[in-house]
Amino acid sequence: MIYKARLGQASYGEAIGILLLDCFTPFIPGDVANATTYNFPVRFHKVEGLTTKRVLRKDPTAFEPLLAAAEELVGQGVKAITGDCGFLAIHQRRLAMALEVPVFLSSLLQIPFIFSILGPDQKVGVITADSKSLDEALLEAAGVKSGERLVIRGMEDRENFSKAVIEETGVLDSEKAKMEAVSVASEIVEKEQEIRALLLECSCLPPYASAIQKAVELPVFDYVTMINYVHSTLFRDSFEGQI
Repeated sequence: MIYKARLGQASYGEAIGILLLDCFTPFIPGDVANATTYNFPVRFHKVEGLTTKRVLRKDPTAFEPLLAAAEELVGQGVKAITGDCGFLAIHQRRLAMALEVPVFLSSLLQIPFIFSILGPDQKVGVITADSKSLDEALLEAAGVKSGERLVIRGMEDRENFSKAVIEETGVLDSEKAKMEAVSVASEIVEKEQEIRALLLECSCLPPYASAIQKAVELPVFDYVTMINYVHSTLFRDSFEGQI
């Protein structure tokens, strides 16, 4: 096989490019921004100045630096672009139109798919970093036309998680955060009997997905399920065996 170098490309083999917020939070294994989360190489790019507060308020001026960072990743050979905050959904359509590679900025993009595999009266529970900021505009940007079948609960009132992820103190007690996430999931499932699946919006929540699933015994979708799925479409395995 003959390989050709690409002008300006520094490294090769990273199919997924991940746009990171400019924040001060420890990213533990399972977090979107931790490389050990994946069993394949990924490429990260921090978007300078794109803070958590700026994303939560859906600042439209954030698009230009987001685009510049995405173009840099594409120039370095990635085959698809994602992010590390579900609230980036507000930029999904514009960025997808601007790039020639697939773009899947937000974990919320999985909601229409989850709806399609559930019964018409069944609901999806969404656990988000900040329920006050997850509004109709954001859901519409993610392709969710109606929130009637959604039950949304936030982590903003859970002290340890809020301090680490929203206030950015730089310290995260992962055991406490896990207990907080499990308690939120258990509460909404207990209250809303029609919930048949959970979606974790925040990129800091996947480390606790296993514990959540054990507690509620439901399918749990998050950023990592989405990234793994897209990666599997970019590099298909060949099949060998017998018939």
